[in-house]
Amino acid sequence: MSKSRIYLDHNATSPLRPEARAAMLAAMEAPGNASSVHAEGRAAKALLEQARAVIGRGLGTAARNVTFTSGATESANLALTPMLQRGKNPAPFEVLLLGAGEHPAVLLGHRFPADAVERIALTAEGTLSLAALDEALARHAGKRIMAALQAVNNETGVIQPVREVAERVHTAGGLLICDATQAIGRIETCFPSTGADFLFCSSHKLGGPAGVGALAAAQDDLHITETLAKGGGQEFGRRAGTENIAGIAGFAAAFDASLAGLTAEELRLRLMRNSLENKIAEIAPDARFFGRGALRVATTSAFALPGIPAHTALMALDLSGVAASSGSACSSGKVRESHVLAAMGAAEKEALRVSLGWTTREEDVEQFGMVLAEVVNRIRSRRSVA
Repeated sequence: MSKSRIYLDHNATSPLRPEARAAMLAAMEAPGNASSVHAEGRAAKALLEQARAVIGRGLGTAARNVTFTSGATESANLALTPMLQRGKNPAPFEVLLLGAGEHPAVLLGHRFPADAVERIALTAEGTLSLAALDEALARHAGKRIMAALQAVNNETGVIQPVREVAERVHTAGGLLICDATQAIGRIETCFPSTGADFLFCSSHKLGGPAGVGALAAAQDDLHITETLAKGGGQEFGRRAGTENIAGIAGFAAAFDASLAGLTAEELRLRLMRNSLENKIAEIAPDARFFGRGALRVATTSAFALPGIPAHTALMALDLSGVAASSGSACSSGKVRESHVLAAMGAAEKEALRVSLGWTTREEDVEQFGMVLAEVVNRIRSRRSVA
């Protein structure tokens, strides 16, 4: 990445942390397969289990309950199945309740039939409507219910009421799957704090390598009985295939680094995010911010500039050396209408998203403000002439 560019798209991918790079390079020097019984294989196995212990400890569960995957999308595919089992109860789940603002990796419902999936409305500020959830739980009383809710919305940064949802779902006898992808390393996120039954996350959102993630269960009695990748029985039989030891080592190092000094980092980023939003409001007093009235993580600001399409602003910012985005980065590089904004009842169809992270400095925010002012003035002056 050129030093002259400003990277403000950490929600899409956070740059590789030096701790992750060092861990990966060290692991790459070891030639062993973790399934081999010789010394090299045992060394690779040790790296694998050390990483598993790091993730388990950070999430508040036993290491044996952590399954390494290729990322959050695979984790969602693996977890969202009617055949998840608690204890010895073989009965399948009958209903899947989803927040209407979930990431596309969850929103499809995966192995649940389409008629078993129900989306729960959001409030105008982007949080899950607990009233709507209560109504859905009442309608499906007596059925085996699974719910899925992200801890933090990837587009707006709004913090979702995961603990409150977990309590309601558990009272109804159900399970809660929590997408913690945008929460870990931003706010305290673990089984004790969320009350969720499963948490999953992705390495590259934390400053680790892409292509690695984890799905973790809160307790030993939660079992995935239908695996996606079948083969050699790796990952306790939950996910076959030779483990990516270097990627997993980098993931664990980034995970650990993202939790270190979390409170101080949250304050540092919040001050910069607030400064950034003040600059936006000065440049465009008519700018509309999304989720600003709700609790948000410090890293994210989503806003619309009336009269300036998000894709137009994004291209102009990019040409001026600023990397930002519009909503989810998992749409083949396309800027699409936001289902999150639609679920919030917003008139706008798309928003700009600026997301900060461990590499962001105050000078980046200052430079962003100058670039955005030039972009907005240029676009609006051209439109007024036209």
